[in-house]
Amino acid sequence: MRHLIPLLFLAACASTQDPPRGPSLPDTCGAGDYSYLVGQPARALERVLIMEELRIIRPQTMVTMDYRAGRINFKISDQDIITDVTCG
Repeated sequence: MRHLIPLLFLAACASTQDPPRGPSLPDTCGAGDYSYLVGQPARALERVLIMEELRIIRPQTMVTMDYRAGRINFKISDQDIITDVTCG
């Protein structure tokens, strides 16, 4: 029990803040223009004319790790909701 008390004090000192995020990448593909789609159903993409290169990433979809500055990535959740729009 005597050795447990210092561990409790250390646990109380642990940070509860979110970890810092890396530097944000520049919007090289115009993804910001489509940020209004985040939170909408994936079928909302059917009503948008996108002339740039794009990639739709669903859960369990295998994607390449290559980075293309002009490509727009739409990330779709299990619930078929657009969760993120990024370049790459």
